[in-house]
Amino acid sequence: MTERHGGCLCGQARYNVKGEPLRVGICHCLDCRKESGSAFACFAIYPADAIKYEGEIKTYQGRSFCPVCGGRLFTLTTEEAEIRFGSLDEAPTDLAPSYELWIRRREHWLHPLPGTEQHHGDRPS
Repeated sequence: MTERHGGCLCGQARYNVKGEPLRVGICHCLDCRKESGSAFACFAIYPADAIKYEGEIKTYQGRSFCPVCGGRLFTLTTEEAEIRFGSLDEAPTDLAPSYELWIRRREHWLHPLPGTEQHHGDRPS
């Protein structure tokens, strides 16, 4: 079984996630842009019971981060865990996004990722 490890910039908050993700995506929404400080956010969605973490975390509007360094980690719901690619210790080169969200906010110099579903807003349920 695949196991991935990650954490914040300072190392105070750590996590591991087991298994394969349910899906992998990219989001261009304003919230993801603001909280990441980048043009988009890339993430993998796992079942909620696949993640274990240690260390103190703080949460703002569902987004969990380290209170020491501010490093963004994950979003947890009762059903799913959304892991940010940038918080993983090793780049997940074996995972590729299958969809893009909020493409109406995508920078004009970024092109659609070939082979992915394109959504103007959130992903349909």
